[in-house]
Amino acid sequence: MGYFLRTLQLLSTCVAISLVGSLDSWTVPTSTWSFVILCFCFVVTFIILIIESLALHYCFPFSWGDFLLCHACYLALFCLLVSIIYPATYVQFLFYTPSWDHAIAATAGLLSCIMCVLYAIDMAYMWKHYKLKNIPCYVHTLPGLLKILESAVACVIFVFISNTSLYLHQPALEWCVAVYSICFVQVVVAMLLKLRGWEKRLPLRLPTFHRVGTWFSFLLYVIAMVLWPLYQFNEKLGGQPHWYRDMSCVDELTNYGCVWDQQLAVAILTAINLVIYMADLVYWTRQVSVGLRTSPVYFIPSTKQRWSSQNSIYC
Repeated sequence: MGYFLRTLQLLSTCVAISLVGSLDSWTVPTSTWSFVILCFCFVVTFIILIIESLALHYCFPFSWGDFLLCHACYLALFCLLVSIIYPATYVQFLFYTPSWDHAIAATAGLLSCIMCVLYAIDMAYMWKHYKLKNIPCYVHTLPGLLKILESAVACVIFVFISNTSLYLHQPALEWCVAVYSICFVQVVVAMLLKLRGWEKRLPLRLPTFHRVGTWFSFLLYVIAMVLWPLYQFNEKLGGQPHWYRDMSCVDELTNYGCVWDQQLAVAILTAINLVIYMADLVYWTRQVSVGLRTSPVYFIPSTKQRWSSQNSIYC
């Protein structure tokens, strides 16, 4: 089942890359990012297929099952993003291109949707396997899923703020970018500590580390949630409150995308990530309130258990 899904993922990704690459849309940043995401999906999936075919996953010091679930979750979210952003961007800013190009863009968007479904099926299949076999898996828990969502939303924010004109003119907005980066690093470190089994190297317990890190990130996102809309959409602070006043949005010949839309997208994504951090914070606060002194049991299985469980997935 796993090999079959990997093959379908590679085929659909390869066709989508060919379609996107055939269109002259490189001057639009979101189109370029869509192409990069598709290439990333293809390369990662191809490497995983090769590793599994040669049984090289036995050599890795981390849980291969956790890695596969993370891979499927992230790529499903990224493909969903491409399926929404790429067709919308192409139709909006390259409206006067030939109708044949519009059909190609629509097909690429459809293939991105198919890729998203394939990665979601892969994730659901492994999820069901771990649940039925009662195999411990960090990503299979609520804290693990929340960490994936937090980092995935942060990655989407980074795509939009790659346009430095959104924030370089205002120190408060640069602070918001620093907030996104700091919180992203904190999430990645927390996930690596758990996935690699390094939590015992910390000077404090892992649940305490999670609580402190989540509180810190939550407070930083609250500040960003206030500063970003305030300095982007308040005219008194140099912002642009109305879409129709932004020349990048009303100019039909622009090739750089609507800056106001990008500012709004970052504000919405900041709010979404704030809600996710709030859910994460509620979880860890509840753990303390019910008197739990340790986090839920996520032990790293032994090498023999890990490889035997992974082999059973693809039988």
